[in-house]
Amino acid sequence: MVKNSNQVLERLFETIKSRKSANPTSSYTASLFAAGMPEISKKVGEEAIETITAGLSKSGSVASESADLLYHLLVLWAAADIKPSDVWSELEKREGVSGIDEKTSRK
Repeated sequence: MVKNSNQVLERLFETIKSRKSANPTSSYTASLFAAGMPEISKKVGEEAIETITAGLSKSGSVASESADLLYHLLVLWAAADIKPSDVWSELEKREGVSGIDEKTSRK
């Protein structure tokens, strides 16, 4: 297991945020920001489907596809001005709560 794996995500998020003002012709991340939230959301969906497909096919590429999904999810968070700590806090609130109970509480 990678030590301090959440720090990897935090560092990646900071790098992603730093690309917001970069040149879209020289930075893939900047090109996603330039395309806007609908395109970023579409990419998250595409990467989610690729991750699902890898899981169903047992191709061994689940880790690679998951990394792509996490990257695009972090871009979405940055575009929405959501920090990873916001998500971690939400997960902490749900810790120890039944998934069924948590979903019921949203209604």
